[in-house]
Amino acid sequence: MKYFTLEICIDSVESAIIAQNNNADRVELCANLLEGGTTPSYGMLLATRAEIDIEIALMIRPRGGDFCYSELEFDVMKQDIIIGRELDVDCFVFGILLPNGNIDVARTKELVELAKPRETTFHRAFDLTPDPFQALEDVIATGADRILTSGLQQKAIEGKQLIKELIIAANNRISIMPGSGVNLANRDELLNFTQAKELHMTAFTQIEGEMKFRPDHINMSSSKKITDYQINVADPNIIHDMKKKKSIH
Repeated sequence: MKYFTLEICIDSVESAIIAQNNNADRVELCANLLEGGTTPSYGMLLATRAEIDIEIALMIRPRGGDFCYSELEFDVMKQDIIIGRELDVDCFVFGILLPNGNIDVARTKELVELAKPRETTFHRAFDLTPDPFQALEDVIATGADRILTSGLQQKAIEGKQLIKELIIAANNRISIMPGSGVNLANRDELLNFTQAKELHMTAFTQIEGEMKFRPDHINMSSSKKITDYQINVADPNIIHDMKKKKSIH
């Protein structure tokens, strides 16, 4: 019987606690999830580490946008890893690309070395590379422990064929973790078809905020799709159900 590791992407201490209480194996701690995730505050990291015992993977991304970073931004990433190690992070999540879309092997390897002995994940910047099999070999060359990927598609279920091929090509040299649009409805198909051993998901639900006074003529977000009065938080039922039957047939 095989089992899979479930990683929940979160942006709050409350969500971290919910993930742990419902048998998640690891959380990926981020800020700004609407931009794909950036490095959270260290107050957030410190408070989260104090509340949970399961593994914390810390997003190392100094800004939204693309994955080509200046030397100043690269220095920020290194400093974030140093502080993250001091605060007992279990894994670091990052990805650096060259302007042509290929993996920036040299700088990624430098971050991997700085993070040791903690684990490292190359995130979905992988999905913006022109040649996924060359990118696979490049990430392996950096020494990273896993790749988070949707198979170069918007959702992992749409990229399942490539994910399967990447897992075969990896040949146990690195873990390939499907992510993006993972849910209970496609969990078994992803696990059984690709033979992945890890899955990544958000499992968010929206709850109403505490404010009763709600002026409707102003919005703090520049996006009209975002309301100031609803909060995303991890859904305990989704996480519980994802892990309730975790055998791969």
